[in-house]
Amino acid sequence: MSTREFDIANDTGHDFSEVERRLGVSRRTFLNFCAGVAASFGMGTKSAMAMAAAIANPARTPVIWLHGQECTGPTESLLRSEQPSFEHLILDLISLDYHQTLDAGAGHRVEEIKRETIKKYKGKYLLVIEGAIPTGQNGIFCKIGGQTMMDATKEAAESAGAIVAFGSCASWGGVQSASPNPTGAVGAPEFLKGKTVVTIPGCPPNPANFLGTVLYFVTYGKLPPIDDKGRPKWAYGRLIHENCYRRPHFDAGRFATQFGDDGHRQGWCLYKMGCKGPETYNNCPSLEYNNVGGGVWPIGVGHPCFGCSEKGTGFTKPMFSLAEVKTHTPPNAFPMISERQSPTTSTITIAAAVGGAAVGAVLGAALVTGKKLGEKTDAPQQDPAKGE
Repeated sequence: MSTREFDIANDTGHDFSEVERRLGVSRRTFLNFCAGVAASFGMGTKSAMAMAAAIANPARTPVIWLHGQECTGPTESLLRSEQPSFEHLILDLISLDYHQTLDAGAGHRVEEIKRETIKKYKGKYLLVIEGAIPTGQNGIFCKIGGQTMMDATKEAAESAGAIVAFGSCASWGGVQSASPNPTGAVGAPEFLKGKTVVTIPGCPPNPANFLGTVLYFVTYGKLPPIDDKGRPKWAYGRLIHENCYRRPHFDAGRFATQFGDDGHRQGWCLYKMGCKGPETYNNCPSLEYNNVGGGVWPIGVGHPCFGCSEKGTGFTKPMFSLAEVKTHTPPNAFPMISERQSPTTSTITIAAAVGGAAVGAVLGAALVTGKKLGEKTDAPQQDPAKGE
């Protein structure tokens, strides 16, 4: 949808002058931002307009943010977000009432504010859990303000309007839950059995996945559609392997076998170095990190994915063991590719490369077609018979 079409579709008389003043952006920039976020959910202009109206509402959603066993990596990644920036998130979109890392105050008063928010906004506030919850020895391995993480989580989750587990540690326990797990660390979904917990796994997770989920909650007062592991489908619905730009090398049988070899320097597939992209669901290839592009994510900088967003893979499966390929497994009999090849080897390799390129072309065409269809979701249907 063009900018003109978007503006026409959303010319509904909404006054966004206050939002323009608060955010320091034009109405068009603001609405285009909302359209971009809505598009990431696979939604059209009506949803973008609903999101814009929710953001313009001066009543902000209260948020209580708890920290358990973790490295604070999720918060650190969120602090560096730019779309929107972190200050816009906490000052314009939500009311961050309690955050054990960012609270300006300290001591008993901070804990009082948390309980006041729980009481005043019962059923309306968003609870964010960052870090695993230690259950060993009644939770003595993690205490805040004299209260164990176990008790703090139960207290805040009881009246929460929605619960988000941010990061792999909160989602399924993370590295501290690896065997022998002396502290009995578990993720929020396992600890809060019977409650719906949306998980945003990653180590660290991409801040865009969290921001998109929060904006959805702010707009509709509920969580976005999730998969069987609690992950938002819009962010974790596809394997990294499906959208990885090294995929043509995988299909052609071109693999790096060690750091610094010819294949590694030429950007070949990292599958044989233990890349877990074929069994890991995440949108890393399309979003990357740090809002700079240029391949800033593990595979982009030449390191195999270690499956941080998959329970039973990241921090559990040996780093250099082969991934379980969800699509198809390449034969181990692929010929070696080197600068000096026999005629037979060259022929086989070229055939494999051509076949891989064909598969890559089909996948690329499918992705482009899907994108175009998504863009036309809200457009009127055209009649081919009329030459439209």
